[in-house]
Amino acid sequence: MNTVFTLLTVQALMGAFDNLWHHELQAKLPQRPSGRFELALHAAREAIYGVVFIGLAWWQWQGAFAVLLATLLGVEVLITLTDFLEEDRSRQLPPFERLLHTLLTISYGLFLGVFGPTLWAWVHLPTAMQPVSHGWQSWALTAYGVGVAAWSVRNVIAVRKLYALSETPVQPASQRRRQAVLVIGATGFVGQAVVADLCRDGKRVIALSRDLRQARAQFGSGVWVVDTLDAIPSETCIDAVVNLAGARVLGRPWTAARRRVLLGSRAGVTQQVVALMRRLEQRPRVLVSASAVGFYGAVNGGEPCTEDTASKPGEFQSDLCAAIEHEARRAEALGVRVVRLRFGVVLGREDGAYPMQALASRFGLGAILGSGQQPMPWLHRDDAVGLIRFALDNDHLAGAVNAVAPDAVRQAGFAQALAASFGRRAWLRAPAWPLRRLAGEMSTLLLDGQHVVPAAALTAGYRFRFAELPAALAELAG
Repeated sequence: MNTVFTLLTVQALMGAFDNLWHHELQAKLPQRPSGRFELALHAAREAIYGVVFIGLAWWQWQGAFAVLLATLLGVEVLITLTDFLEEDRSRQLPPFERLLHTLLTISYGLFLGVFGPTLWAWVHLPTAMQPVSHGWQSWALTAYGVGVAAWSVRNVIAVRKLYALSETPVQPASQRRRQAVLVIGATGFVGQAVVADLCRDGKRVIALSRDLRQARAQFGSGVWVVDTLDAIPSETCIDAVVNLAGARVLGRPWTAARRRVLLGSRAGVTQQVVALMRRLEQRPRVLVSASAVGFYGAVNGGEPCTEDTASKPGEFQSDLCAAIEHEARRAEALGVRVVRLRFGVVLGREDGAYPMQALASRFGLGAILGSGQQPMPWLHRDDAVGLIRFALDNDHLAGAVNAVAPDAVRQAGFAQALAASFGRRAWLRAPAWPLRRLAGEMSTLLLDGQHVVPAAALTAGYRFRFAELPAALAELAG
């Protein structure tokens, strides 16, 4: 039993890491409609592991029950092979995930090789579930089984939600000369919601994505997916462009190489967008380009930042946003109306800043960063989509638009409100100096902020769905 227990433990630990790191944090399968079949396979496999872990912990399977156990182990092999095919069809796996899957396969093969003779001997015994105990190993296997079974149930719930989302009707893209909306960054957190909203409204959508397989599986045949702007013919009728492209700013340290990546993924892509507009036979009517409140730099105190507030040259976050907007404004010379949305922190269940902070707050681990007095401009994802649609549809709106909610809060107030949405309190404090030392200039995203006012949006008549923070957090918590 010791060897079998060791192999099952290795399988459980590697499988748990694969689920948390690759499926949850990297691929975000529970939020991707294209991942629903893969997630269903995972749920079935996890249910089998739950039965195997708990079943071997306390019973000796004899006769017909041994045959049943062998069948479950064989079904697991078929599920894994099907999962390999589905992963290659629906998404592009990073090298480390492929390596881990190989190790899991080897580990499972070793388990079958070691356990096979014992199982064969059980087959020849009288049919019964004979109680046994392996001491602490039985309890450890039980813990593995309960954990993986709970994860299976959770994935089943996620699959049901994703299948419900996939039933949303989309407009077939059969009329290639009909005017379209080009969405760049379509598979991103906000981009997915924009594409879904446009499709529900009967718009023809062209989506730019680096991963064709993932995007096509995610959006279906109703969206024309391209992996390069060069794939769009010059005679294509594009009425509007929504540019949401960009690598994640908060994460890796802002080394010189990382700054080049961030600049290229935003300003560089915007250059390509303007180049596409130049070669199109019919110029788009409007370009909605995503920037950020980092345009104003690290302000913290002082007067509120309106769209007329100047940038802060020399600060990377400000220079990055200014470069994006500079490239976007080149489209104005082509007769295109340009709206530069300066986004605050966008809150949504699926991705962004909210999920991890919400998880910590749910367990009473919400934290105040530094003094907590730094402003934290925020926006619910529904209003992020709403402002993009408002900018597309209103010809009188142009220039910079602060995409933030009117309810200005400070980080301490946000942390307390987030904790309160789960019936908790934010009692932890993270000192500023370790964050500044570890993250360098990137720490300004956490420890410095801007008191941003959505003056242009309010003047233009946009009505926020979530203007107050407690209402937004209550909806997200629900």
